Amino acid sequence: MNFSLKSLSLVFAAGVWGALWNSLAVWFFGLIHFTTALGVHIAPRLTPAFLYPRLVWGGLWGFLFLLPLGRMTLPRRGLLLSLGPTLAQLLWVFPLKAHKGYWGLELGVLTPAFVLFFNAVWGIAAGYWLKWSRSN
Repeated sequence: MNFSLKSLSLVFAAGVWGALWNSLAVWFFGLIHFTTALGVHIAPRLTPAFLYPRLVWGGLWGFLFLLPLGRMTLPRRGLLLSLGPTLAQLLWVFPLKAHKGYWGLELGVLTPAFVLFFNAVWGIAAGYWLKWSRSN
């Protein structure tokens, strides 16, 4: 993929799409108390304050799709790229911004697994957005 205005806008939009699905997954798992049942204290309310920054950051993370990673499918590429925001969340956001310890373990022992899963949702959804947008 090149760095044309079209490709930049597509990968940003893909990242926003992925972030929307990621955010809805995080919210839904909290709503049905799935995370709390497993000892992880992540159950946000679906508010603009929760959603807007996540959509912007998701769009910015979408620029990772511009990296040359060979000929893997876009959903698979998204899954691989989801490790970027996962590591950022676990090693920078949780310990330094939210003061929840490295890996977010103060939120529960399974926090890293949930972060990995929720960011995988971002990557796969973003990858499919790019796949669908290229076929039209």
